[in-house]
Amino acid sequence: MLHTCTAACAPGRGAMLRPLTGERRPFTVDLHAHTLTPAVEALVADRPQKQAEPEMMRRTQGEASVAHNLAHMLPPAFRKMTTLDERLRDMDAMGVDVQVLSPSPTQYYYWADPDLAQSVVRLQNEHIAAQCALHPQRLAGLGTVALQHPALAVQQLDHLVRTLGLRGIEVSSSVNGLELADAAFEPVWAKAEELGALVFIHPLGSSLGERTRRHYLANTIGQPLETTVALSELIFGGVLDRYPGLRIVAAHGGGYLPAYFGRSDHAHRVRPEAAQMLHAPRDYLRRIWFDTLVYEPEILAHLVEVVGVSQLLIGTDYPFDMGSYDPHGLLAATTSLSDDDRARILGLNAAALLGLSVPATTDTP
Repeated sequence: MLHTCTAACAPGRGAMLRPLTGERRPFTVDLHAHTLTPAVEALVADRPQKQAEPEMMRRTQGEASVAHNLAHMLPPAFRKMTTLDERLRDMDAMGVDVQVLSPSPTQYYYWADPDLAQSVVRLQNEHIAAQCALHPQRLAGLGTVALQHPALAVQQLDHLVRTLGLRGIEVSSSVNGLELADAAFEPVWAKAEELGALVFIHPLGSSLGERTRRHYLANTIGQPLETTVALSELIFGGVLDRYPGLRIVAAHGGGYLPAYFGRSDHAHRVRPEAAQMLHAPRDYLRRIWFDTLVYEPEILAHLVEVVGVSQLLIGTDYPFDMGSYDPHGLLAATTSLSDDDRARILGLNAAALLGLSVPATTDTP
């Protein structure tokens, strides 16, 4: 099993694995799946910022969550992120044809100085590209850049797309206290737009600090909230106006923004400081792509209604225990979707976005 869920989990409501080999089904792409580069951990092991991580985690996540992660969640997750054969078997069990590998968010290391950041990013991007090269029909990749050093990040972005063949980058929801709409990052968004590179927003932790240290709230509430703030900053800050071709993908179903966009629209109507962009907030939601990591069919149905079928992509969050590993079951349980809708969400949207070839033997509408 890929998670610590109990047998109460059911298709469309959790992470049930079911073999699909031999069945006719739509081409399926998982855009939210992580890998880890062990060489990076060796490189940063003696840095004081790295050595301070355990205490920071105990302070912000709480002793109970840290203990559970160390004993139950992290050992199998580490193994799965570093073992290709097991990954491929799990993909078959989930009915996933292609996984898009992205770095484990724990390896952003935005505290690194320019020299260290150059090495950290190079090791990760070359590692991901090498994994994809071993199984080019099953794996595609997103890399990373040193966003804390924007000029360097631009060079790294160009290299990972033009030289390594990666499809874009994964970034956190903020960088050392700076929001993604900060002017410092404008050159990075301009380069991503120029290259047609995806920008996958996936937060690391929560800025709520010790307030969410109990009950695993730092992840359960904190992660979606971070995505909500990041998307809101990009929208209200005019980034999507200045870079209309920027291709943003939001993890965790976009957090809370699609569920409560009416409040953002209302603020845009009544508050001058919330009306600096060209359009109402809801209009930008149909220019952003969202993964389907929302667990419940009724929540997925609402997301479809708000952003449209064309903006949705499968995301499992492999191999962490907050993932959801039955994408076919989730979409089957979302009864408002047509077969054509399901095929698009399962893989055709991602194929178009990433330039993937859809096998002729795959069911398509």
